[in-house]
Amino acid sequence: MANPQTRYTHLDAFDTGRLPVSDIHTLHYEQYGKPDGKPVLFLHGGPGGRTSKANTEFFNPAIYRVILFDQRGAGKSTPMAELRENTSQHLVSDIEVLRKHISIPKWHLIFGGSWGSALALLYAQAYPHMVRTLILRGIFTSRQCELEFSRGTSGAARIFPEAYEAFVNYLPEKNRSRPKEGYYQLLTSEDPATRLEAAREWNRWDLSIGALIQDPNAFSKLEDEDWVLSHARLEAHYFVNGGFLEEGQILKDENLEKIKHIPTTIVQGRYDIVCAPQTAWELHKGLPCSRLFWTSDAGHSAAEPGTQAKLFEICEEYAGL
Repeated sequence: MANPQTRYTHLDAFDTGRLPVSDIHTLHYEQYGKPDGKPVLFLHGGPGGRTSKANTEFFNPAIYRVILFDQRGAGKSTPMAELRENTSQHLVSDIEVLRKHISIPKWHLIFGGSWGSALALLYAQAYPHMVRTLILRGIFTSRQCELEFSRGTSGAARIFPEAYEAFVNYLPEKNRSRPKEGYYQLLTSEDPATRLEAAREWNRWDLSIGALIQDPNAFSKLEDEDWVLSHARLEAHYFVNGGFLEEGQILKDENLEKIKHIPTTIVQGRYDIVCAPQTAWELHKGLPCSRLFWTSDAGHSAAEPGTQAKLFEICEEYAGL
């Protein structure tokens, strides 16, 4: 096995495309690495995040064919920050449309972190015969207890009280007890300035709790208006609607049963304040073919050294399967 600290450098994408998936939405996708290699799909977080060439660093370009795409309303997909026809069911369908469009017989690996882990699990449960392996990081399944942990008063708010107070105090007093709904009202305002200002504050909270050791440059992302809007609007859209899922859907026994045969590796920061580690433990217990690696010195971010090193190591191992 190669050094688990290996960070792979890819050439530019060998294929870039635009894929219409509805009358409204067109997806942006890119392919890197070996054109006839083992196909790996990278699923970004958010909802409302985006992909970049940097996401290919986990995958050996001599072995993997790496597919990146921006989900509906996110990144370079259009329309930017669009909420119509944007649900979990649409995103799962989009993955299957993309697979057929680029002629992938079966995914060798689906790699997803945070919201990307939820989407990976939903896709695998819908198309279990199309997924050979899963690597999941910072597990999220969109349950109300998870949303309460990250944006209510009982979890992250008790660890970052000053940041949480700023987050809720931005809202009118009548909306402070229900911040997801209060922000959603502002993020769907007719006034562009209202939407943008609220989006900055929504994301400021996200960035405040995203890592065990705060990156001093983390808040520079708040100057990127496209990311700020799409990330906040889509997160709020999904969160106020429970991810468009039945409560607890992903972790229900009958749904885990569909993917119990898929080799799955879970990497979870012990001090993840965005996605409570309890969910990773419950997922691991429900999947007999899973392994769970705790990163003892990490929070939520995939860029934290311990988490990143373990992800490099697992991708190297999976390349040999």
